[in-house]
Amino acid sequence: MRLDRYLTASRMGSRSEVKNMIRKGSVSVNGITVKDPSVNIKTDDDVTANGRKVLYREHVYYMLNKPAGYLSATEDNADRTVLDLFPAGLRKGLFPVGRLDKDSVGLLIITDDGAMAHKLMSPKNHIAKSYLIHTDIPLSKEDSCAFSEGIVLSDGTKYRSAALEISADDPTRAIVTITEGKYHQVKRMTERCGKKVLYLKRLSVGELKLDPDLQEGMFRELTSDEIEMLSK
Repeated sequence: MRLDRYLTASRMGSRSEVKNMIRKGSVSVNGITVKDPSVNIKTDDDVTANGRKVLYREHVYYMLNKPAGYLSATEDNADRTVLDLFPAGLRKGLFPVGRLDKDSVGLLIITDDGAMAHKLMSPKNHIAKSYLIHTDIPLSKEDSCAFSEGIVLSDGTKYRSAALEISADDPTRAIVTITEGKYHQVKRMTERCGKKVLYLKRLSVGELKLDPDLQEGMFRELTSDEIEMLSK
């Protein structure tokens, strides 16, 4: 693999940025300074850039605590997207896994791994996703039963059985767990019960839970254990 491609894949910067870094003598391979971006190296070579060891990874995985006001997309002509929350040098090849509505917040996985994304979003895999919701009026036990039985909309859209756990302290708050990912699903299911969702926050995808220390608008790389969770 070319050295410049290796560094770009390792999220050290854009292709032009890493080429400049190499030509300035800031990169070494196995202890030897290399100034030619086209030099071929192996993925197990010892590479350092600006004095720091570079770890090559085939794919990268980030946990983003999505804030309201951002689209779950890679680009848009009118609105900000979740990739605008990442430095330009990190964005190449990244995309959000699934989507959260513009006004929704919480856990969003950002990666460049298409196979992983397909596994998590494929309806046949029934990956559980949980959400905290706030509604305009109190939810009831009847609503919980309706979610459990599987809700059917007036247009015939059918949703699988889902869990609605209503807060004992505040019946306008609940945790919803679904195993699908249809368009506006949680909001539409709740509206079918006569309530409107005022706030929606994704808490988990499969076994991966939103880091409570991660503030809205911030992101971090997934740990090896978290990546393994998603790979099961």
